[in-house]
Amino acid sequence: MLVIRKQQMDALSQVVMDTFEDRMVAHLYDTFPEKCAEMGESSVREDIQYGVQRSAQYGIEAERDVCRYIDVMFVLGRDFDNDPSLPKIRAILIDQNIKYARTRMDTIFELIVEDDANESK
Repeated sequence: MLVIRKQQMDALSQVVMDTFEDRMVAHLYDTFPEKCAEMGESSVREDIQYGVQRSAQYGIEAERDVCRYIDVMFVLGRDFDNDPSLPKIRAILIDQNIKYARTRMDTIFELIVEDDANESK
């Protein structure tokens, strides 16, 4: 019988996190090149780690959804989830009636696109 000790599981989890972080760095540099260049890689990595922690507080843990949460951070600001000027987004994040994290992120993206379209008019 295979037994995985907690230390081994922790090491595996760290490898998975490091790999995700590396992919996120590449994604963010592709998506937000000017902002990332201004911040520098170490600050970008800090924001990724921060975003992983913040998103987990809302039950957002799937890689795709965490990526989208961090994208929103880069567009609206690091603490967009507590920004008093963005009450609709906060309401979506804490809405217990929205069962799935993916649905929450879809709704937030729709709201951002809608607000952007309204500002363009």
